Amino acid sequence: LKNAEAVLEYERIAELGYVKRDFRKVVYYMDRALEFAPACHRFKILKAECLALLGRYPDAQSVASDILRMDSTNADALYVRGLCLYYEDCIEKAVQFFVQALRMAPDHEKARLACRNAKALRAKKEEGNRAFKEGSFDEAFELYSEALKIDPNNIKTNAKLYCNRGTVGSKLNKMQQAIEDCTNAIKLDDTYIKAYMRRAQCYMDTEQYEEAVRDYEKIYQTEKTKEHKQLLKNAQLELKKSKRKDYYKILGVDKSASEDEIKKAYRKRALMHHPDRHSSASPEVQKEEEKKFKEVGEAFSILSDPKKKARYDSGQDVDDDGMNSGDFDANNIFKAFFGSPGGFSFEASGPGNFFFQFG
Repeated sequence: LKNAEAVLEYERIAELGYVKRDFRKVVYYMDRALEFAPACHRFKILKAECLALLGRYPDAQSVASDILRMDSTNADALYVRGLCLYYEDCIEKAVQFFVQALRMAPDHEKARLACRNAKALRAKKEEGNRAFKEGSFDEAFELYSEALKIDPNNIKTNAKLYCNRGTVGSKLNKMQQAIEDCTNAIKLDDTYIKAYMRRAQCYMDTEQYEEAVRDYEKIYQTEKTKEHKQLLKNAQLELKKSKRKDYYKILGVDKSASEDEIKKAYRKRALMHHPDRHSSASPEVQKEEEKKFKEVGEAFSILSDPKKKARYDSGQDVDDDGMNSGDFDANNIFKAFFGSPGGFSFEASGPGNFFFQFG
């Protein structure tokens, strides 16, 4: 009698735990109950279902398989088998088990709901994939978003959906959205290399190189392939380059700028920041403009020299091989560029207006 009362109490606590989604508690008390009633299929099924909901799929499969060996028509065991496959993103096989469970017990509400979710998730994901392949990225984004609302508990499938939506986001140039989606995928499945790869590429595209290096390091630690090693090296190189002076930015040109574009940019910026143009300004302004004038000269001395430019573009130090970027005089570069034999001056033509005159 005492044993029977204990079993009833364990069952009561387990049922309360199930309602509160405290599945660990359910497993614990079902194990206690099974010590007194080791052949009870109902206790085994409840334990197996909660193991599946906890992500312990092999353990859940093992319990369900033991029951099916004794009773191949057990709808509850078929449902649990399907549930494990569903949460492992084997949706096609999962549907087969749910259908089989419903064939054995047409009123099996859990199997019916799971089957409906599985079919809806499969259909919506396939629609999203189809739209993506057709280049309909806005439509794909919406379809993946709808799929993510179907079942928040399906961690593996939702991780893939987030990653897929992140890929779409990058195609739509919604980089921050893409990064957030990949981060959500990684939160659900921190072994998901594809999500790390997508996020790292987004970080590269948005020049967040430290974050990209961190992701590529994680990827390379997990899968030491030549491709991953090269991606890590590329990210490390871009990080190194990002910490130097950006000579292209100083001149206001793209990295693909031609020799003529670089010369035109230097002409414009050198005249803009030349100290003589700011001789009547405050000492602070004069100092700032002189600094900018020197930076413009330094940038031009590097980008106008093919050898130095090649080293700079490849991420190498331009000071190597005797090429010292600091070994120049901004005024000498200015004079050499403008070819002034008799000097030059800035003359005011009105308040704040200057023109450049060669002597």
